Amino acid sequence: MADLLTSPLHDRHRALGAKTAPFGGWEMPLEYPTGVVAEHTAVRTGVGVFDVSHLGKAEVTGPGAAAYVNACLTNDLDRIGPGQAQYTLCCDDETGGVVDDLIVYRYSDERVLLVPNAANTAEVVRRLAGSAPDGVEVVDRHRDLAVLAVQGPRSDEVMTALGLPVDHDYMSFVEATYAGATVVVCRTGYTGERGYELLVPNESAGVVWDALLEAGAEHGILPCGLGARDTLRTEMGYPLHGQDISLDVTPVQARMAWAVGWDKPAFWGRSVLVRERAEKPARVLRGIVATGRGIPRPGMSVSLTADVLVGEVTSGTFSPTLRKGVGLALVAASVAPDAEVGVDIRGRREIFQLTKPPFVDPSVKES
Repeated sequence: MADLLTSPLHDRHRALGAKTAPFGGWEMPLEYPTGVVAEHTAVRTGVGVFDVSHLGKAEVTGPGAAAYVNACLTNDLDRIGPGQAQYTLCCDDETGGVVDDLIVYRYSDERVLLVPNAANTAEVVRRLAGSAPDGVEVVDRHRDLAVLAVQGPRSDEVMTALGLPVDHDYMSFVEATYAGATVVVCRTGYTGERGYELLVPNESAGVVWDALLEAGAEHGILPCGLGARDTLRTEMGYPLHGQDISLDVTPVQARMAWAVGWDKPAFWGRSVLVRERAEKPARVLRGIVATGRGIPRPGMSVSLTADVLVGEVTSGTFSPTLRKGVGLALVAASVAPDAEVGVDIRGRREIFQLTKPPFVDPSVKES
């Protein structure tokens, strides 16, 4: 892993006994000695903290910066104001496929911060910088800022102990100060639980991480790795780029029309996506839940009957909450949304129920 990038918290993860793995060009914690199930459960029932510093950071500034970003990315940035964040997609203009999904932080009309996925940051920056108008600058800040995610029903108590704000709305952010560092506190997350994502200067990440673990000790806080992050997001049906959405999968196929500003005059891929939406896609992303003991994994085939293939699993895992297999699959749009299907698990056809995620009831995500 010599060529992989590392988080400013890398030494702390090693000291905690984390098992690490390559992810998006970074060496990141996969799980700690507590294990994925314990970490997952801590977030669902109490509180956990993730180091997700591999997430990209890019700043777009200058006159008309927000308007420019709005003309490129799918969601309508004019639906939100300063101090609010928005989930959106960067699509390919020719195919409508998803280059990446990301969060946009709108500071003002002249300043926008983007948080894309690790592996796609350079490509998103390249595309935005390549067509930026005069006066608009796109700067990759991937290595400048760490990202810590405090997630779970007890996250407010931990944040309050550090004097960090907790009373702002879902998908909004405020700037605060901790130990002399500016910390951006956003009410977002990838788990379905109430929580916060903190953008912290790299040099201050260790101090904030240590303080979160200390303050959360009485609430049973656990450091959590990417393994638990994946089981948590799968239980919510949240897509993962590179699996559920990609350059080969459009927002229409992924049933993410809600993240597209269809009334906007322009965004990358608009003409292709408008046409596909009107004509209806040939395949769509569905949730799948095991009726037996089967655990789905990406790449497994989905069939309507033993000899009629209708799709493929894109994400799948064992749900620690439900104690059964759940996942996402791209299946033919002609298949009924509540149909029973078979998943080929190592040559054995296991029965799954198509359903609409989330598979579990989250805590007060939007309260």
